[in-house]
Amino acid sequence: MGLFGKKEEGGLMDVIRCDEQEYLVWKWRPSGEANSTKKENAIRYGSSLRVKDGEMAVFVYKQEDGPNQDFIEGPHDQTIKTANFPILSKIVGLGFGGGSPFQAEIYFVNLSGNVQIRFGIPYFDVFDPRFADFAVPMAVRGTITFNITDVQGFIKLNRLINFELDDFKKQIKDAVTKYIKGVVTNIPADKGMPVLQMERKILEINDLVAQYLKPRLEADFGVNMKGLDIADVEADKEAPGYAELRKVTAEQTTKTVEAQTDVNITNLQDTQRINAGNMEDTLRIQREEMQRAQKLQTEGMNMGAHQLNQQTDVAKTAAESMGKMGSGGSGGSGGGGMDPGSMMASMAMGGAVGGQMAGAIGGMMGGMNEPNKTPPPTPEVQYSVSINGEQGGPFGFPQLQQMVQDGQLTKETHVWKQGMSEWALAGTVQELSGLFAAVPPPPPPPPGPPTPPAPPTI
Repeated sequence: MGLFGKKEEGGLMDVIRCDEQEYLVWKWRPSGEANSTKKENAIRYGSSLRVKDGEMAVFVYKQEDGPNQDFIEGPHDQTIKTANFPILSKIVGLGFGGGSPFQAEIYFVNLSGNVQIRFGIPYFDVFDPRFADFAVPMAVRGTITFNITDVQGFIKLNRLINFELDDFKKQIKDAVTKYIKGVVTNIPADKGMPVLQMERKILEINDLVAQYLKPRLEADFGVNMKGLDIADVEADKEAPGYAELRKVTAEQTTKTVEAQTDVNITNLQDTQRINAGNMEDTLRIQREEMQRAQKLQTEGMNMGAHQLNQQTDVAKTAAESMGKMGSGGSGGSGGGGMDPGSMMASMAMGGAVGGQMAGAIGGMMGGMNEPNKTPPPTPEVQYSVSINGEQGGPFGFPQLQQMVQDGQLTKETHVWKQGMSEWALAGTVQELSGLFAAVPPPPPPPPGPPTPPAPPTI
């Protein structure tokens, strides 16, 4: 920084720039100490202004209506003239003739650099709302990173004659300490978080603090908080409040676990009892159904046996009648001849009875050994048909046969069914060949008027 020439006419002019390596805000002075003379704010007409990329030069000057500001964002490297520096028309009087200095404060603000502050908040008391009698000391450590994005707001809040970054860091650190203590102290009550579990909830606490801290740093200091990293939330395990709270919560946890265990055991016993009752009812119903089925089967078999006995008696009676045919029981004048009618009736009766017996036995055996099954219906093959470039169907064989008869389906018609890779001519599909072989000839024409009889020959 500093002075590169004298004020005499024709001498070298000032080069206004910032050569600091690490800074957040830096005030340019041509000479002298802060507040020594007005020289420290004297800007000579014709001096050059150099603003690097990533920084901004802020001119603060007085006008009749009060202080004003102008901002030049880098990169910028030009000589200060009225043509390229509009503020000169406002602050340089005609009486200076372009050679005398004008008064303005110039600040260089670092826009690309980040400022990181480590903080460590000593133990402060935190209370669990369930056990308000026990104070647990908690300490919080971490890092906060910020930069400047709103230069106008920052200069308005923090413009200093001799800006010191360390002093600014201390102000922010004090504010961060206040805000974090306020948030962490209220987390157990506001979020229902047990105090003894806060050490394991660092990420959740970090998010809660960041949401609260970011807008307040912007409003109070004009800085943008880029990140907050809480590295540790530590409880003082040697404190009496920590030991008492741990003891009380342990006892409560034990009682809760015991009560829950009792409830679980009771629920398990009730479930087992209900399941046992359900199983008993299920077995009883199954047993009754089996007994009913066996009874019905036995009654069916007895019914078949009874029918067989009846038919046997009928067959026996028929046989006895056949045996008595030769003993003169029914007709015949001689008394000892065979009655052909009786014999044929007996034979017919015996055959019928025998057939019925065989059918009854076969039915009984078939009903006992094989279930009654109904064969599934034969699947119907269906084809889609391309008629005049439009797809129709799918159609079954009866519909296809009717279409052949109507002339809508010919051997040159394209058809397709599921399983075919592409459409094919109906005449090339072997499965459809029977449709075309059975096509009837065209019907005969309707009969004409009757032929009149020939006139009689004379």
